[in-house]
Amino acid sequence: MIAENVAALLKELPAGVLLEAAVKMRSSEEITQAISAGVKIIGENYIQEAEEHYKTVGGRAEWHLIGHLQKNKAKKASEFFQMIETVDSVGTGQAIDRYCGRASKVMPVLIEVNSGREAQKDGAMPENVEALVRDLSGLKNMKVMGLMTMGPELANPEGLRPYFRETKALFDRIAALTLPGVEMKHLSMGMTDSYKIAIEEGATIVRIGSKIFGPRKA
Repeated sequence: MIAENVAALLKELPAGVLLEAAVKMRSSEEITQAISAGVKIIGENYIQEAEEHYKTVGGRAEWHLIGHLQKNKAKKASEFFQMIETVDSVGTGQAIDRYCGRASKVMPVLIEVNSGREAQKDGAMPENVEALVRDLSGLKNMKVMGLMTMGPELANPEGLRPYFRETKALFDRIAALTLPGVEMKHLSMGMTDSYKIAIEEGATIVRIGSKIFGPRKA
């Protein structure tokens, strides 16, 4: 089933849109099947879970952190992931830069946008994102590569369109600034229920879980 689902998605996605398998609470076996079927990016919510999977799966795919990153976990995340999609503060960005500097590497990151302006959720408020990117643009070992958003949880995914549209407009505005050390290349938004809408609104990475793996087991 996983192989068939991945094949169908890869056939469906337009050129330039990357498929990221969201693997929260999935098994290493499921992840391995997805990679064998053509998935090249694995999106993990938790660092510890990613490390456990890596013991079995290894470096057969690119590993992205798509869960919230606390500053005290920045060292481990910087060691493990090839991209961090959830930077939402100067402090977190500076911590990533510091640890990557010690390892002589540059970490690609996306700025997480709280497009729904929800107080209980992580992410930078849209009106603060440009200033955040400016503050991070001078760091040498961390490179802003775009934006990521979740959007609010809605019964009708069509309702997410304004949030995706606003995030894309913000993406374009920052790209036009041509800030040093900033390359606005990726816009990560849309999940199983909303990825088609996200693509229509400019997503270049879609994070798909249940459409690949089926419903999560309790």
